[in-house]
Amino acid sequence: MRLSWRDLGRPRADNADGKSVEIAGFALTSLSTGTADQFVMMAEPGCCQGCVPANRWAVVEVFADAPLKVGSGPLRLRGTWAVSSDPDGWRYQLRGAELAPGITRRSLMAASPLFCLPVPAMAQADEGMAVDIHSHSGNIIRLSFGSNYTAPVAEPMRRGGMAAICLAVVSDSPIIRLTGGRLRPSRDPKPGELYDFTQGAFAALHTLVRDQDMPIIRTSAELRAPRAARPSVIVSSEGADFLEGRIERLDEAYQRWALRHLQLTHYRPNELGDIQTEPSEHGGLTAFGAEVIRRCNQMGIVVDVAHGTYELVKKAASVTSKPLVLSHTSLIERPAAWTRRVLPDHARAVAATGGVIGIWPVTAFFPNIVSYATDGFARMVDVVGIDHVGLGTDQMGLPGGSALPGYADMPQLVMALRTRFNADETAKLLGGNYRRVFEASVG
Repeated sequence: MRLSWRDLGRPRADNADGKSVEIAGFALTSLSTGTADQFVMMAEPGCCQGCVPANRWAVVEVFADAPLKVGSGPLRLRGTWAVSSDPDGWRYQLRGAELAPGITRRSLMAASPLFCLPVPAMAQADEGMAVDIHSHSGNIIRLSFGSNYTAPVAEPMRRGGMAAICLAVVSDSPIIRLTGGRLRPSRDPKPGELYDFTQGAFAALHTLVRDQDMPIIRTSAELRAPRAARPSVIVSSEGADFLEGRIERLDEAYQRWALRHLQLTHYRPNELGDIQTEPSEHGGLTAFGAEVIRRCNQMGIVVDVAHGTYELVKKAASVTSKPLVLSHTSLIERPAAWTRRVLPDHARAVAATGGVIGIWPVTAFFPNIVSYATDGFARMVDVVGIDHVGLGTDQMGLPGGSALPGYADMPQLVMALRTRFNADETAKLLGGNYRRVFEASVG
């Protein structure tokens, strides 16, 4: 079978493991002899080892039984295709390679434009301004994962071309447990318990970003400044449970901890409203929840309605004067009990405020990066439009697997998105849309 460069990173290439294939490209070798039995092949000619893309899906590692004549021009090779699981190696190999006839520059380049993108490819589209709407710095829900805030954040972001993340503490964490296959509150919190816990979590977050030399973003001007070379953080809280019904604590979090992104609810129906995974107690948004939204609008805090019921979202949309965010979810076509996914009307209610829905890379829904891009992002864009979809990875916050294992894998996501979207559209999905909402909300 013949493979094109468009096939790499997609099921056609992965399913060719162990098969005899042909692929055309350009060889890059460190030898000057004009022959080699081991080299890498790319879609475009390279001039030096520095031309090799960082993206492990954009290169084929070639092994020949005997030296092959390789020059500066295009060549077609045949051999046995191998798909590697080594996270530090190239994804694809061609073993027992030999020259095959029938390659022209025109036919090669017709198959390869996807891989003309620089890596990290976000830089090509938007100067490295990718933003994750929802992320964590470790396995922070207290299940069986160990201590909080232990994972490196800055270096994977630099490797993947990420400029900024909304880094979230989890305000109801002390009482949430995995029960009956879903995360649920195990008990009622003690008075002051969630407030005290969240103060410690905010302090730990600040320590982490200071130790990793990550600036904290407080204004829109500061969000326009970061680049992937020095990634930054927007302080976020997943759940407003730490308020415990006291609005003045919102002002405190804004001033003391630089809180700029607030998710109203998490896995506990709280003083602000109902959640998708528990029976309704409030009919959606409470009066206190509406007060919190209005205060966030006044102060300059992004309002996040993730985990909230459709009724909560509709009421929040009627209260807010600023765009809403639903930071991490995906589309579902039919109603389902206790799902964290949303129906089209649920998503449209957020988009109608000018807001953004972040796509969640849960492997139960999207088994790989290609599916995450072409099913997750694309389906939501079809429902709400290109201006209302963003990246919400829930990095290190998922009890299960993620189709985006880490930020270092972001170039692979860019490549997958570019099979459906142009550079400007990809830039919107990977940060532009959220930056617009942040600017409208925070100022």
